[in-house]
Amino acid sequence: MLEIERKFLVTSDAFKQESFTQNRIKQGYLSSVPERTVRVRIKGNKGYLTIKGVSNESGMSRFEWEKEIPVAEAEKLLLLCETGVIDKTRFEVKTGNHIVEIDEFYGENEGLIMAEIELQSETESFEKPIWLGAEVTNDQRYYNAYLSKNPYKNW
Repeated sequence: MLEIERKFLVTSDAFKQESFTQNRIKQGYLSSVPERTVRVRIKGNKGYLTIKGVSNESGMSRFEWEKEIPVAEAEKLLLLCETGVIDKTRFEVKTGNHIVEIDEFYGENEGLIMAEIELQSETESFEKPIWLGAEVTNDQRYYNAYLSKNPYKNW
């Protein structure tokens, strides 16, 4: 239940040719305080409820609990969420022994493309695709909960 991930900006859309899957994601927050974010997500034809704890000092690790829920329930819970629903497409690309998830945002966050890679440890190395740009792991502006309240277009 410990999530270890690094976040990067994406410098081109070359990842789209490498992608083996893509899903539209709509998500909102029942609670967006950093100590305990509670997220409702519809990804493709599945619903999820996720609770995340506060990140550690490096920004790479935090508690995460996620359960699949019926889409109909997720749709109802989205109506209870705080203002600022996130709308994006997630692309998945295999690089070495890892999967990189790339999110292309729409609406208020149009123009932002960000990649995440989950790791087994904070010191684990991985192959960096050429389209992977600056690391933003410890920059809270790039957390989805932050983006829901402070959209990219307003920066």
